[in-house]
Parts: sequence; C-alpha cells; structure tokens
Amino acid sequence: MLHLDYIIIVVQSRNIYFRGVSIKPIFIFFIIVLSFQGCSNKQPEVMIKETILQGKISDKNVSSSDEFSDEFEDEFSDDFTDETKSHYNPFDAYNLLMTSINDDMIIHVINPISKVYDATLPQQVRIGISNAIHNIKFPIRFTNNLLQGKFQNVSEELGRFLINSTFGLAGFMDPAKEYKGLLPHDEDFGQTLGFYDVEPGYHIVLPFLGPSNVRDLVGIAVDAYASPLVNVRGLENYKIPQNFVQSAGVYTGYIINENSLKLGQYESLKKDALGLYPFLRDIYEQKRVTEIEE
Repeated sequence: MLHLDYIIIVVQSRNIYFRGVSIKPIFIFFIIVLSFQGCSNKQPEVMIKETILQGKISDKNVSSSDEFSDEFEDEFSDDFTDETKSHYNPFDAYNLLMTSINDDMIIHVINPISKVYDATLPQQVRIGISNAIHNIKFPIRFTNNLLQGKFQNVSEELGRFLINSTFGLAGFMDPAKEYKGLLPHDEDFGQTLGFYDVEPGYHIVLPFLGPSNVRDLVGIAVDAYASPLVNVRGLENYKIPQNFVQSAGVYTGYIINENSLKLGQYESLKKDALGLYPFLRDIYEQKRVTEIEE
C-alpha cells in the first residue's frame, strides 16, 4: 500500500501547482479515498451475498436432512405397522399359555414315558408300529391327493397301501418303498385348502397337538371323518376305536411311539429360541407353506 504523505511530498518536490493548490496530491487523494470507499462498499456486499448464499445452502441441507429423516421415519413406521398388523393375533395370550402347558407336558410327562417305552421295546418294533399306523391312515392321503388332482400320487398311494397291507404284514413293513421305490405322499385337508389358496388365518396352539391355525383346524376336523383311527358318531363300523376314550388312547399311544423315535429333538430345537411360542409358530407356518407348495 502506498503512503499518502510520501505521495504528497514527491509531488510537491516537482512544484506542480494550480491557483496555489497542488493538483496531483488532491487527485491522488480522491483516487485513494474512492478506492478505499469502493473496497469498503464491495466487502460488505460480498459478505452479504456470501451470507445469503450460505444461508440458502444451510437451509437446503437442513431441509434435505429433515426430508431424509422424515422419509426414514415414515418408512420405518410403515414397516413396523405392517409387521405389527401381520403378527396381530387375538389368540396370542391363549397361545402363550397353551405353549407353556404343552412344553411342560412334553418335558415332564411325554419324554419320561417315551424313555421308558424306548427301553422296553426294540427300535425295529417301534418303527413297525409307526409304519402300521401310517398305513392305516391311507384314506386321508388318498382322498386329499385326489382332491388336489395329483393323480400320479393317488396311483402310488394306492399301490403302497395294497403292497404294504399284504406283503408288508398289515403295514408293519414297507416293501413298497424298499423294493418298488414308491414313496408316501402325505397330504391332509389343511394342505388341500392351502392348495386352493385358502388363507391360514390366525395361528392357534392346540392342547396336546401343538401349533396349528384356523385353516388346519378345519382340516383336522374333516380328516377325522376319513381316518379309521378317530371315532365319529354314525361311522363306528368304519372306525377302529368305538368311542372317544379309545380314540384318545390310540392317539396317545401314537404320540408316545413317535416321540420315542425322536428323543432329544425337541430340546435341541427349542434351546436357541428367544421366545418359544413365536419360534414354534414361525417354524410351523413355514413348514406348512413348504408342504403346500410341494
């Protein structure tokens, strides 16, 4: 920056005057003053513009941040609401209680009895009993495969029943699978309803039977008419048990026999569950979806 006194001294040394007033010093003075004035005016203007611009950018950033936050909260809220609605069940309180009761029944009653049963009968005998009961329940599989239009399965189920009922000693053995390669096609009326896109409805935990849902509950009732192992009034000639008590005894024996072949599986299944009821519910519902799609 030039010093004003220095400029005035230099000019005066050259003796340039107009009517007794030095021209160049005044001219230079005004130039310097105007320059300072211009700088002083420009700086606030630039600062104001920069401030306004920064304010706009800041407002834009805040607005964008708020919009992102609002969108995230709305999306999270919608997902949470949808999940809550999808899991809403008026039977939840009952299901929690019944799951706990069934769990105690398995751990403290069914498993101890199954262990004694396991120690009493050889495994091959228990497998034979399981095969025989499965063979007796042939009408359920045959009917539901037919209702679903799975005619190849119908043919194979009929072949399995005839072979196992004769050469398999009333179903205690499974020569149809071992020698003919005829695999069972387990279908029930709940699966038939699902095959025709009937929704499962609310999840329901049944005493002793465990996880189910509204659709499968209807399926159990319908299959009871087709099963020779469940007594139904008016169909006694077709049924093996002649009353409800006998039906309950047959089913209890079936549960004990099946459980004796799977000892320890239930405990292994539930050990990592954070909540037993939702854990068993989700496993059951997914299992049913898979069975219907097959």
